[in-house]
Amino acid sequence: MRRVTILGSTGSIGENTVDLIARDPGIYDVVALTGGRNVTRLAEQAKQLRADIAVTCYPECYQQLVDLLSGTGIAVAAGRAALIEAAQRPVDWTMSAIVGAAGFPPGLAALAHGTTLALANKESLVTAGPLLMSTARAHGATILPVDSEHSAVFQGLVGEDISAVERIVITASGGAFRDWPIERLADATLAEASSHPNWDMGQRITIDSASMFNKSLELIETKEFFGISPSKIEVIVHPESLIHAMVGFRDGALMAHIGPPDMRHAIGYALHWPDRRHLPVARLDLAQIATLTFRPPDEQRWPALRLARHVMEIGGLSGAVFNAAKEVALDGFIAGQLRFTDMAPVVERVLDAMNADNALHCDRVNLDTVHQADQVARSRAAEAIAQRNEAH
Repeated sequence: MRRVTILGSTGSIGENTVDLIARDPGIYDVVALTGGRNVTRLAEQAKQLRADIAVTCYPECYQQLVDLLSGTGIAVAAGRAALIEAAQRPVDWTMSAIVGAAGFPPGLAALAHGTTLALANKESLVTAGPLLMSTARAHGATILPVDSEHSAVFQGLVGEDISAVERIVITASGGAFRDWPIERLADATLAEASSHPNWDMGQRITIDSASMFNKSLELIETKEFFGISPSKIEVIVHPESLIHAMVGFRDGALMAHIGPPDMRHAIGYALHWPDRRHLPVARLDLAQIATLTFRPPDEQRWPALRLARHVMEIGGLSGAVFNAAKEVALDGFIAGQLRFTDMAPVVERVLDAMNADNALHCDRVNLDTVHQADQVARSRAAEAIAQRNEAH
C-alpha cells in the first residue's frame, strides 16, 4: 500500500488526483486530505478514500467538518498549524495542490520526511525556489512537476543531459482574450476573464491564464526547477493546447510533448513515476486535429511576461514580491476594484518600489524572509489599488 496525502484536495488539481486514486483504491492508503471552506466536499472525499484525517485550514469550519464526519472514525483538524502537521505525517507521496503562496509552507514541511512531492503549487518555486530545492536535497526527497508544461519538459529530459539543452519552449493557450483587440481589454468583465477556451480550471487560475500571469509564474518556475538560464526559456502561444512544452537540444532536435488538455496526465505521470500506467485520458487523433498553430506572445497584450523576465534577472526575494502583488491585484480585479488591464501596472509598481537600490537581490532567502517580503508586498499592492481608485 502506498501512503499518500493530498494538500488542497477540493481544488481542480486535487479533484483530479482524487479521481485517479479512487479508480484503484486497493493500492493506496490515504493519510491526509486538506481543503478550505468547501468542507462538504472535503468530507465526501475523506469518506470515499477512507482518509485518516481531514483538515480545513479555516478554524471556523471545524465544527461543520466534525459533524459531517461524525461516526466515521476519520480525525478532524483545522487551522494553519493543523495543516502543517498533516503535511508532516510520513507518507510515500504528497500532492501539493493548495493554490497561491499559502501552499508553500505545507509543501516545504512535507519534504522533511523524504517524500515524493508532486508539485502543482507553482508559487512554491516562484517565491522560494532555491529553498525548496535545497530542502528536498537535504532530506533525500524527490520533487516531480505537475504543471502540464513542466511535466512535459521533465518527460522530455528523461535520459538526456541538461547541459545539452539549447532551449525550453513552454506553450500558452493565450486564455480568454487571445484574439481580442487590445483596446477592448480594459473593459473585460470578470465573467469573460473567468471562461477558458480549452481548460476546465478554477476561477483564479483561469483569470491568470487570460492575463498571462500564470505563464509568467511558469517562466520563473522553469528557471528554478530545471536550473536553466532565463535566456534559454521561451513562451509561444499555441491556441490548441495540445503541445504542452518542447525541449530543444544543441544538435537541433526539438522534442515535443503532445497530449490532450487534461491535467490527469501530468498528475498520473507524477503519481506512477517512474512507471507509466493506463490513464483515463483521451487519445489524440492527429488526422482529426490536422493543424497545430503557433504565434509569438505580444508583451503589449501580456505585460506580465516582461515582468517575469525582470524577476528572473533580480532573483532573491523578487519572486515572493511578484507573486504576492499579483495575488492582491487579482483579488482587486475579482472584487471590481481594478480593471483587467490595471493588474500588471500594480504589480510592476510594487516590484519597482521594493527593489529600490536592488534591495530584493539578496542571499537570505528563508521561510521568514519570504514571509516578510510577501506581507510587505501585499500591503504595498493594497495601497497601490487604493491610490489608483482615488485617482480615478
